[in-house]
Amino acid sequence: MVPSSEFSTQAPSSVVMVRPHHFTVNTETAADNRFQLSNENAGDLSPLAYAEITRAAALLREQGIVVHLFESEGSNTPDSVFPNNWFSTHSGGYVAIYPMKALSRRRERRSDIIDMLKSRYRVQEVIDYSGLELDGLFLEGTGSMVLDHIDRAAYAVRSERTDPIAVERFCTQFSFEPFLFSAKDPSGFDIYHTNVLMCVATDFAMIGLDMITDSGRRREFVNRFERAGRRVIGLTNAQIEKFAGNAIELLGGNGRILALSTTALLALTAEQIGIIGESARILPLAIPTIELAGGSVRCTIAGVHLTPRD
Repeated sequence: MVPSSEFSTQAPSSVVMVRPHHFTVNTETAADNRFQLSNENAGDLSPLAYAEITRAAALLREQGIVVHLFESEGSNTPDSVFPNNWFSTHSGGYVAIYPMKALSRRRERRSDIIDMLKSRYRVQEVIDYSGLELDGLFLEGTGSMVLDHIDRAAYAVRSERTDPIAVERFCTQFSFEPFLFSAKDPSGFDIYHTNVLMCVATDFAMIGLDMITDSGRRREFVNRFERAGRRVIGLTNAQIEKFAGNAIELLGGNGRILALSTTALLALTAEQIGIIGESARILPLAIPTIELAGGSVRCTIAGVHLTPRD
């Protein structure tokens, strides 16, 4: 089946990425990110991470994606390569800025990125939730929440980085229905970000169902997606550990694509790849160095759901 080239509110055609000049694994976030590896004896990872983002941005542009590539030249923001955690954009001209748990991650918020969005796109209002940090309430953007822009649903795993009060406040403001749930890895630890567990695309959803602790919630999610006409691709725990859930659907010049890492693609089965291929072309991006920090392709891409000024 040829992928559809029709517009989809789920798949943005423009993105923001940040290229790190001093990438390293953030020791401050290691306590609750079980996907993150130790940075001991890792050496200087900066050149490798810089090259990975450079190549990933080039491949996206080759597909017709507009990539706004920003530089991160400071050494005090080790996770700056993951901009989707501190801001998100929404149809109607809205931008959200989020409260971050780690002090080092709060320094990632950049006025120049917001200014670019205002100059290139129609932005009506910027809603800043970062003040919730003073109350210990955190919500790390589209890491904490996987947003279904079509069905107006926000899926969020409860964790130290995703507070239910903050989720409810966001959903009320942006007209999403919140779906909070618990999810744990095979060792019993909370999943730190929802977007490592699931990906919602236009015609399918990829979910690590076995990690969702409530069987009723599992059935509810499957039924909801199927009623909306989406195929549900269940991901195993092993596939989640290889970042198979950390993908994002984008709209390129020749139709929808699913951007994910080469690590994730190698973990998928032929049947799963076939289901994805019915509505989106798979674009693998090699970012093994960046994945050492506990995030993958979805985390490196902040989708722009705004109307261009021109």
